[in-house]
Amino acid sequence: HVQLVESGGGSVQAGGSLTLSCAASGYTISTHCMGWFRQAPGKEREGVATIYSDGTARYADSVKGRFSISKDNLKNSLYLQMDSLNLEDSAVYYCAAGRPGGCSVDGDWTYRGQGTQVTVS
Repeated sequence: HVQLVESGGGSVQAGGSLTLSCAASGYTISTHCMGWFRQAPGKEREGVATIYSDGTARYADSVKGRFSISKDNLKNSLYLQMDSLNLEDSAVYYCAAGRPGGCSVDGDWTYRGQGTQVTVS
């Protein structure tokens, strides 16, 4: 049974930072593509970042240079460091796993967490 549990969301002022965490169980992140996507009310889902088994990271253009995805294989956890946050970053952020092929930022995932709210004001 795969479980992804996000934490670290909250409210922050524009220009501030947040770090999201995702603890995975029933799934070995070290050998798979993992990622984050977000969804704001009334907007389509947007891929944010992915990280491959070898550590290669990819980012959406909208967050490139501001967000950093990382993982701790020993802790089986995924992270998203978000800096220089702006109003457009407000959304529910989801940790995701289970990509049948490749590790592009956009694409479908088999598993996702319950989401964590990020609000920038």
